[in-house]
Amino acid sequence: MTMPLDEQRTWAQRYLHFAAHECPDEAVYVALCLAVAADPELLALHDEVPPSQARPNLLLAALHERLLADPRDPLAAYFPNLGGTRAPDADLPAALRALALGPQRAVLRQHLRSRATQTNEAGRTALLRLGLDALGAEHPRLALFELGASAGLNLGVDEDRIDYGGFQRGPGTRLQLGCDWRGPGAPPPESAWSVVARHGVDPAPVSVEDANARRWLQACLWPHDRARHTRLSQALAWAQGQDWRVQPCRDEQQGLDQLQAWQASLPAAVQPVLLTSWVLAYLQPAALAAFHQRALHLVRERGLAWICLEPLACHPLSPLPPAAPEPTACLLSLHRARGSQALLWAHAHGRWARPVGA
Repeated sequence: MTMPLDEQRTWAQRYLHFAAHECPDEAVYVALCLAVAADPELLALHDEVPPSQARPNLLLAALHERLLADPRDPLAAYFPNLGGTRAPDADLPAALRALALGPQRAVLRQHLRSRATQTNEAGRTALLRLGLDALGAEHPRLALFELGASAGLNLGVDEDRIDYGGFQRGPGTRLQLGCDWRGPGAPPPESAWSVVARHGVDPAPVSVEDANARRWLQACLWPHDRARHTRLSQALAWAQGQDWRVQPCRDEQQGLDQLQAWQASLPAAVQPVLLTSWVLAYLQPAALAAFHQRALHLVRERGLAWICLEPLACHPLSPLPPAAPEPTACLLSLHRARGSQALLWAHAHGRWARPVGA
């Protein structure tokens, strides 16, 4: 199987860029990216990848999933979360080729055709919590609707205990999290809000009863951070004990249709809240603009509140705040009928938060 040279070059550049800018501290993924970029047969695996998933971390997740299914494979020796202690070396490309081009090739190609990267990072609740505190001061009864919810793990935000260094929030009935508060600005004051309803939709919802689906979520995590793997396992166990499940939606516009129907079913004196976290980054420009327009209409005309945790370029704010404190920082913003505001700069996985303007 061959791939046209221009497509090979495009994919090779994606892997080189990913290694240099997206995962420079993840040694095994850097090595895998460099090996794929230099190998036409490995690049040819991508010939049926949908444009919406044309990113290197999809193959990295697919490889990781195969290793989680069979940690005896020689490539697993390079993955710390699988007990591997071997640093990337000259043997890694051969181990990669043996896995990717051997008996697992058909499974990997199927993953590339049909899967999507879904980290469902529960650590982001440390950031969503502060947005909900800002909103809950005025609206103590909240109903949460997450679009792009995956397995719905962020909908347990009210049960987590977060240590921000100088202050703490939440009861800790699900997860114990840490988030470095980088002042000097003050955090949103804590407010006594509660969640009275929660609902999630996703184009590819993850069934928490399905062992293969749970393994895919683990595979989308990077291999060096064992704490994230532990956190995900704990959050999945929590989700299995809930009496609701994330529902499918065709796309983000149908998701907003479902949001409107859900909002109409809520009791009086409940504030509906739309949550999006690292989902808008996957939309093409036209789809992103259409989502912004409709979601803000629901905010201004239908009483919705929207907490948006996304890369800066994906926010509907105008004007956008000044440059981020770090190149990979994301932004937490709050949108309600009386206006929109940028609240926090933050690490994408909730490791740190800093007030905008501090």
